Amino acid sequence: MKLIYILAAVLIFGILVAVHELGHFLAAKLCGVRVNEFSIGMGPNVWSRKRGETQYSFRALPIGGFCAMEGEDEDTGDERSFVRQGFWQKLLILVAGAGMNFLTGLLILLCLYAGAGVFYTDQIMDLAPEFPRQGEEGLMPGDRIYKINGYRAYLAGDSSMFLSYARDGVEIEVIREGTRHVVRDIRRQTYTAQDGSAYRGFGLYIGRYAEEATLGNKLKYTWNTALDFVQLVRFSLVQLFTGGASVQDLSGPVGIVSAITEVGDQAETQKDAWSQIFYFAALIAVNLAVMNMLPIPALDGGRVFFLLVDQLTLLLFKRKVPERYQAAVNTVGFVVLMGFMLLVTFQDVFKLFQ
Repeated sequence: MKLIYILAAVLIFGILVAVHELGHFLAAKLCGVRVNEFSIGMGPNVWSRKRGETQYSFRALPIGGFCAMEGEDEDTGDERSFVRQGFWQKLLILVAGAGMNFLTGLLILLCLYAGAGVFYTDQIMDLAPEFPRQGEEGLMPGDRIYKINGYRAYLAGDSSMFLSYARDGVEIEVIREGTRHVVRDIRRQTYTAQDGSAYRGFGLYIGRYAEEATLGNKLKYTWNTALDFVQLVRFSLVQLFTGGASVQDLSGPVGIVSAITEVGDQAETQKDAWSQIFYFAALIAVNLAVMNMLPIPALDGGRVFFLLVDQLTLLLFKRKVPERYQAAVNTVGFVVLMGFMLLVTFQDVFKLFQ
């Protein structure tokens, strides 16, 4: 079964990147932009057919695809080129790829949750005897955890993750009888665990609060899970820049395929394996959407940033940043990004042989 999981992982990753490019393609067609080629896959051309003005291709490497629009980086003189479109048309085309990835993640989650019977979130089951702020002005057993240090606890397990990375002075917001309560400056110290042993932490015994999986809750938890994935990207980036995590914790395509395969291997049944694999696929889809919208050159977010800069310079100086400068910055950004991805890939391969 391991080979099947590997093939499924490669296919899922390729499809998600191709879906991203499909978003750009559909938006470009909607806005009347000339698309020279739409390709599924990268590398040598295996099959192609031209229909109308667009060449549709399948390429040898199943690692994504591309949507080659006329005049993406320079004015070619064609009125239907990308650079000659208005602000809103350009914005729609640039964000459509990430939008398709996010929508794909939502649809996968909705399918996975369709047969759910119950949903869980985090709840305080008990407090350590030494916990100093118990009672109505502090925390109480039965409180549902809403936020920790500003991060929303959407799903069961979120609270434990946020607390594990937290330093002293934790702020916890809970829901009690429909009302939110905020308790600030909770300190990490030595507490007594439920088995009587001593441990260093925050003195909370966290369990699960169950909600029936009604149609409304299925829709709510589908949306909340997607938002949880978005928040996870933000949380991970904060940890990366504050020293809570390192570059060694990052994964590229090889690491993602390896992780998906491991998820399948560790499941007790094939049904559980495929459910977890598709859950992981939804996570990757939403992650791709968020990461692509970061304001980094060569990514869609970087191009959106330049689009906004253009609007600002037009407003202030009545002129835009020349396309050749934008193209140069995006080219440098692409080279740096590919170098970084190569580094992460080598790191992933090295982990496989450890």
